[in-house]
Amino acid sequence: MPVREKAQPVEIERVHKTFRRENGDTVKALAGVSFTAQHNTLTALVGPDGGGKTTLLRMIAGLVAADEGSACVLGMDAAADAQTVQERIGYMPQKFGLYEDLTVQQNLDLYADLHGIGIAARQTIYPRLMQMTALGPFTRRLAGLLSGGMKQKLGLACTLVSSPDLLLLDEPTVGVDPLSRRELWEIVRRQVRESGMTVIASTSYLDEAEFFDHTIALHLGKVLAEGRPQEIAARAAGRVFMASSATKATARALQSRLFRQPEIADAVPEAGLVRVVTHEAELPRNENVIYAPVTPRFEDGFMLLFRAAVGDIQATAIKLEHRPENAPAETAVEVRDLLRTFGDFVAVNHVSFDVRRGEIYGLLGPNGAGKSTTFRMLCGLIPATGGQLRVAGADLRTSRAEARAKLGYVAQKFSLYGDLSVDENLDFFASAYGLRGDRKRTRIAWAKAQFDLGAMATLPSGQLPGGYKQRLAMAAALLHEPEILFLDEATSGADPLARREFWGRITALAEQGVTVIVTTHFMEEAEYCDRVIIMDGGVALAEGSPENIRARAKRSDGHEPTMEDAFIAIVEASRQDLRKAA
Repeated sequence: MPVREKAQPVEIERVHKTFRRENGDTVKALAGVSFTAQHNTLTALVGPDGGGKTTLLRMIAGLVAADEGSACVLGMDAAADAQTVQERIGYMPQKFGLYEDLTVQQNLDLYADLHGIGIAARQTIYPRLMQMTALGPFTRRLAGLLSGGMKQKLGLACTLVSSPDLLLLDEPTVGVDPLSRRELWEIVRRQVRESGMTVIASTSYLDEAEFFDHTIALHLGKVLAEGRPQEIAARAAGRVFMASSATKATARALQSRLFRQPEIADAVPEAGLVRVVTHEAELPRNENVIYAPVTPRFEDGFMLLFRAAVGDIQATAIKLEHRPENAPAETAVEVRDLLRTFGDFVAVNHVSFDVRRGEIYGLLGPNGAGKSTTFRMLCGLIPATGGQLRVAGADLRTSRAEARAKLGYVAQKFSLYGDLSVDENLDFFASAYGLRGDRKRTRIAWAKAQFDLGAMATLPSGQLPGGYKQRLAMAAALLHEPEILFLDEATSGADPLARREFWGRITALAEQGVTVIVTTHFMEEAEYCDRVIIMDGGVALAEGSPENIRARAKRSDGHEPTMEDAFIAIVEASRQDLRKAA
């Protein structure tokens, strides 16, 4: 097919795509989607799981053909000229194919070989990529030993090694800490500015869409809206407020109450208050709630559109059959001088903290900070090298099995068995927790009812939408009625509504006495915590309530600092001190 010289880099015209599941059901992934990505611009695809973002990117990359409509990429038909298209684009899928047993340099060389990049060209390309990604000092390190943020930067460098005309990025910052997110997007923006590259990226972080040139909001394969981020934000004009409680209720409690009200499209904790988006311009009638209008942002406009498309949502509160017998001041977790080494490497360096029963406690830190290692020790998954660690009254160094019987655990990848149905997963985990007979049947019925899983009961968990995988994972973790619930990046990659529903359930659990310990890279989620600890380089940098942590940052625009502002300020100040001391 001849190349159309005056064509825009990407022109999508009324594309449709349907897939068939293993059980015979059909899924409409794309339904009449059209959009254009112009030269030298950043285009964002935003929307919930199952919205069609990944299918659309794969179609642009020539990996999936449309059932109807056309996908013109760099002046060519993406389906008919897939090989030629793929030679001129860079595509970084969610699970980018790094070879973890190869070094940074060897991974780059492999992708250069695949693209036919000669030795002379590499001498020009490599220094630029290493400077851009700050990976220069780590060229001999195995990719498997890099932090999550560094792996994403290496994946981006491998994608850029061929100097593509068009760059496609599928959720490039999922599971990446705020500092690494900021650095990765600066690399991408520099490519647009300096190389004239066109970029299309999907993202589950709605704040990232603010700096894109163009946004397409997708839901169930259809375009809800498209335009500049400011145009999407303007849809919420006159409907955005900061809410506070006249009775001094916590932001978490206020958010949980407001989010379930039919007049409200969105409610999220922010800087000690609750940011509220209403369906209509009129304020809802809430006694003891004080509202102040604020300027809308992209996330507000998107959530207004999204909630209108979704309609009513189910209640997210969980009602426990048996509450933990908690004394208010009792300590659920006690950590003293915790140490963990891997050979000569110190992953956790003499960290101490306590978690009270019924508290939501957050472990925060950049990729590689040591928080995941700390988390795994708390769960009894790996032993500590030194220090004291008591969980639910048991010493994890001597009574690990006793402690684990009182714990529930939701991992980032959910630890579900993809080939087993929802019912089969629940049956398996109930048996693993020692539930038998009537007790087992009762608890499974409770879990399916509480998490609205009945309609999905026979579907393999690997085919569930992300939000339902999250529900199933939490349901499995609560089958044995644990006293303490551990959540390891449990909302990573989930859409905004699924995350809000998730935290509604967590708030309900905490109000009924369950202790919750959570790791997250969404800094706004730290606002749901009673207290947080920020780690970097294996050491604790700060601990306290969200209010205490926010007080350690200042903004030049005079606005109240957010948790993300404080997180970045604390980590950067610590790293600067280390550089001065070196």
